[in-house]
Amino acid sequence: MKIVVSGGGTGGHIYPALAIAKYFSEKEQAEILYIGTEQGMESDIVPRSGIAFRTIEVSGLKRSLSLDTFKTFVRLGKGLVQTRKILKEFRPDVVIGCGGYVVAPIVFTAWTLGIPSYIHEMDVLPGLTNRSLSRIADRIGVSFEGALPYFAHVKDKVMVAGNPRASEVVKLTEAEILAAKQELGLHPAKKTVIVVSGSRGAKPINDAVSGMLDLTAAQKQFQLLYITGQIHYEQIHHELHARGLGSENGITVRPFVYNLPPLLAGADILVSRAGATTIAEATALGVPGIYIPSPYVTNNHQEHNARWLADSGAGILLRESDLTPVSLYHTITGLIQSSDKLHEMKWRSRELGKPDALSNIHRAIQSLLS
Repeated sequence: MKIVVSGGGTGGHIYPALAIAKYFSEKEQAEILYIGTEQGMESDIVPRSGIAFRTIEVSGLKRSLSLDTFKTFVRLGKGLVQTRKILKEFRPDVVIGCGGYVVAPIVFTAWTLGIPSYIHEMDVLPGLTNRSLSRIADRIGVSFEGALPYFAHVKDKVMVAGNPRASEVVKLTEAEILAAKQELGLHPAKKTVIVVSGSRGAKPINDAVSGMLDLTAAQKQFQLLYITGQIHYEQIHHELHARGLGSENGITVRPFVYNLPPLLAGADILVSRAGATTIAEATALGVPGIYIPSPYVTNNHQEHNARWLADSGAGILLRESDLTPVSLYHTITGLIQSSDKLHEMKWRSRELGKPDALSNIHRAIQSLLS
């Protein structure tokens, strides 16, 4: 079996695509080719995984007409020619797209060549690429049930598969979870709150968390793992040291954690942005979340993710405009102090999770090929 996989621009597209590639490589001994762009994060991440990687020239369409719009269409033309050459050389049995503008010329070209295609939507609110490709893709998988109404026009082709990352995190053992906590000096039995500010850090979240740490240090109800992001770490670490705040107060600060899932599996509450991959991991593990959606992303899709979780009882939506040290602290302690509510949210979160996502996708691909 030969498979072309694509997903570009952000980790939220790339890591699920790699999870699918790895699964088919192991289960079907499939030969995988990943197609991306030279400028996207995939050009760094994919080669590190050992998967064959080729690039095409394509860029995203701007929202307003300009010279860049013309350049975008020129690049798209080049990308289509390059894609056609790659697909005719590689001769894949199926093409899998996981979001990002790079997927458009690949799925379109596959359609013109009669190659079956599967596209996967990570967010509740579908991106422009997947909405545009929905009519020509042979099968569509969505991570969340909340995305189904947006594909009502092709409902016979759509299934709720789950996010591929969910299948990877549920394999964790109790020993791995305990070891991850011990490595950071966290108490294995104490209630744990994890704050993730993103790999680069989000200043509004960091400001709110930093402002509530005196309150956190004064209470004995939970311990806090505070992941600041690389950019803000030195300043925050220096500031907390000056304030006498640290592990002795139940506050552990790190710039970044490379293996977050085992820590997440041992957490009682997650505070984070509302990206699709984060939500997939949290729901697969049954972790309630306080979600602070980024207002700076395309179509405000993170707020749609967070609202769907809140409406489902699996999380709390806290907008950045309402975020203060006091509001964040009271939201956390409100959950910690209400064991019944926290238990209910854990159950609701696990109900939304799709730990069998990869096997669902595998069955969908097999049905296409048969």
